[in-house]
Amino acid sequence: MATVDFTDCCGGGFAARRLRDAVRMVEIREIVESLGGIAQKRQLVARGAQDHDLTRAVRERSVTRARQGWYTTVDASEPRVRAVRVGGRLTGISAIQDWGGWVLGDHPLHVSVASNAARLRNQWNRRKPIGARRGVRLHWDEPESVDRGSNWHVSLLDALRCVVLVEDWETSVAAIDWALQCGRLDAFDLERLILSLPAHKRHIRSWVDGRCESLPESLARTRLTLAGHHVAIQVRVGNKRIDLVVDGIIGLEINGKQFHADTFEQDHLKGIEITVAGFHAMSVSAKMVFTQWDLFERALKSALASHPARTHGNSGNPNSSPPLHPRFRGPINGIPRNS
Repeated sequence: MATVDFTDCCGGGFAARRLRDAVRMVEIREIVESLGGIAQKRQLVARGAQDHDLTRAVRERSVTRARQGWYTTVDASEPRVRAVRVGGRLTGISAIQDWGGWVLGDHPLHVSVASNAARLRNQWNRRKPIGARRGVRLHWDEPESVDRGSNWHVSLLDALRCVVLVEDWETSVAAIDWALQCGRLDAFDLERLILSLPAHKRHIRSWVDGRCESLPESLARTRLTLAGHHVAIQVRVGNKRIDLVVDGIIGLEINGKQFHADTFEQDHLKGIEITVAGFHAMSVSAKMVFTQWDLFERALKSALASHPARTHGNSGNPNSSPPLHPRFRGPINGIPRNS
């Protein structure tokens, strides 16, 4: 008598379907991750996904819905997911920060939305309308900008333009310094950015410098210039460079790292070499730039008062410090400028 394989008859088909479903879920997750971790439904359908595949992947938490028609494998608290949940893309300082750019402090979530955008949602809950927009700043962008950037970021030039238009001066300079320093922005695109700005903002061209190596260095350079000092950057002393030379007198080093024994001797040797070169050596930590700038300014003022004035030519290119624009002669971040 022939035997019947009840596994094939009763369970084999079900097991096979479960196996196919599992494979399909893996594919959905892999497709989303291949698209950067966030994808629209139409992108997934174009790659073979069907509605029941997406529903099952969400139910099994292989992916999550960032917004109706959007799927992600990225943590729901990430700025890029929150921007998509709102109904747009990261722009301005939020995009710069998400790219790892030089940003100090906390900022609202800046979201670029199309001019005809509707059904905008709360950044934390896709089921709630955006309401009072607390913690979110919307930017209603031109239709042509939709074709630039990615699913969750505007383009770099659009983000930097937004920064210059809405943020304070030191934040704007630091964002462009970072883009130049890391190579994301070249000379050609810098000029494109400058030309896209209103006329009264274009003088930022003479404030930015791709040689700048860190956020505290950028902030210090901008603040000192705003305060009326002449600042030269990356001035050579032998085979080393001084971060900033202020008024041809102060050789300023900005230490962005915590104390490490392996750099202790090198840091002190550099201070000696700065002094031998004829400058007054000073060192300031990144934390002091961020939180105790007024204290540093008092120390700088005392140091400058104890030395005779020096011509700028001794500290590098006299054109390295940009002209002070009349619009920026007031306080910066609540800190009064030196008179």
